Amino acid sequence: MTTQWQYLEQRPHPWRKQLYIKGKRLKAFTVWMDMLVNNLTPQEVAENKDIPLEAVMEALEYCQNNSELLKAEAIEVRRRLEEKGYNLEPQVTHR
Repeated sequence: MTTQWQYLEQRPHPWRKQLYIKGKRLKAFTVWMDMLVNNLTPQEVAENKDIPLEAVMEALEYCQNNSELLKAEAIEVRRRLEEKGYNLEPQVTHR
């Protein structure tokens, strides 16, 4: 059974399958992570991203229901960055 999303859409990409907010260059995962990392309410995210509150709620539902896909894509992004030579380990500094 496929969910019909009002505010989310798939975009053509060679390997990324996660959904984006329609009309924005904004992944659903970015909306969700912005809320979690910055301890924002859905209303605050909607205002910050200039999207309807319903789009935020839909993105949250999508992310909660597709966590395995999002995790796999995060692993792939990390692999590709490391392949290009980016050091993704935190730098420890002592003062």
